[in-house]
Amino acid sequence: MIITQKVMRNVSLTAHPVGCATYVKEQLAWLESQKQPELDGTLPKRVLVIGGSTGYGLASRMVAAVVGKAATINVSFEREPSDRKVATPGWYNTKAFEKEAKKRGLFAESIFGDAFSDEIKKSTLDLIEKQFGQVDLVVYSLASPMRIDPVTGETYKSVLKPIGKPYKALSVDVSTGIVEEAEIEPAEGTQVEQTVKVMGGEDWALWIESLLKRNLLARGVKTVAYSYIGPEITYPVYREGTIGRAKEHLEETSSLLTERMHRIAGTAYVSVNKALVTRASAVIPVVPLYIALLYKVMKEFNLHEECTQQMYRLFVDRLYTGGAVPSDEKGRIRLDDWEMRADVQKEVTRRWNVQQSGKSLVDGDLEGFKSEYDHIHGFGYSSVDYSADIDPTVV
Repeated sequence: MIITQKVMRNVSLTAHPVGCATYVKEQLAWLESQKQPELDGTLPKRVLVIGGSTGYGLASRMVAAVVGKAATINVSFEREPSDRKVATPGWYNTKAFEKEAKKRGLFAESIFGDAFSDEIKKSTLDLIEKQFGQVDLVVYSLASPMRIDPVTGETYKSVLKPIGKPYKALSVDVSTGIVEEAEIEPAEGTQVEQTVKVMGGEDWALWIESLLKRNLLARGVKTVAYSYIGPEITYPVYREGTIGRAKEHLEETSSLLTERMHRIAGTAYVSVNKALVTRASAVIPVVPLYIALLYKVMKEFNLHEECTQQMYRLFVDRLYTGGAVPSDEKGRIRLDDWEMRADVQKEVTRRWNVQQSGKSLVDGDLEGFKSEYDHIHGFGYSSVDYSADIDPTVV
């Protein structure tokens, strides 16, 4: 099969196995170059990543393995390949990573399935008990459009909508580079509550509770989930919208989990990360324009990071420094500190204000946005022959 990239409404419908392996190897090579002898023994050695196949979850798994020499287990929902259909990028990423991890003598396995379900939780806990005994770190990095409640069987669906009134703002068509006005209708009915059910902290809490009940959390365990705040321009559709409500619930859950894990000296954190190109962020109206402008500014200020660099900084500079974990007044780790610097935001705002609907993007890094998006799906690498006939099931 000759695998080409197919994109519809900013969503890549295909992934390339060789390209995904190239992406993983590229990230691992960067991490290898960052390894510091003084980190040996300070990072966790047994790590569970829930949602560890793409984005921040995959980056967390790679940092734990390469820098900390950790054994890792990933749980994620992926579409496997067939002889006529490609897999999801997460499936290819996972297979590539686990192959590389085993070359380094590291344990790395995955359980593919619905992480919200009791069945997958039980299978994962059984694997932890068999292979690790206990875990030292639990990373919660799920991003899903829906969730089936394991108790009631009810299906909840998440939406990206403002609350109360429609939201209008500029966005950019990534395929053409033309700035256009986007309008998003507000959430209706139970959409806010359903989004919180999917993207809030309820399932994170269920995972931690399940691990506690089976004594699978080591003393001093840490768990971290990921959030985003962003600038005021995106507040109506993000922080003050349905997803924002879910993130607020996630953040509230962290303090409850710390209390729940008190007897084993466990702590739960939410890390507020930088705006980055992920499979999810690319389809949020307004966000691609903001990211394109932000990337250009942060590269000019020599502050730009991708997922792997962000997670390296989280592990090395925040979670495992040997002292108290730096946090804001709400107990959140602020990895978005460089993005939200006053000088960075001032320049992004200036550039935002010169954009015009119907005109080409001005002074932004759309090429960087597109390149990063292509790479996370295995496309855009000069070293990969995309005209080659390959078997999508062979990795």
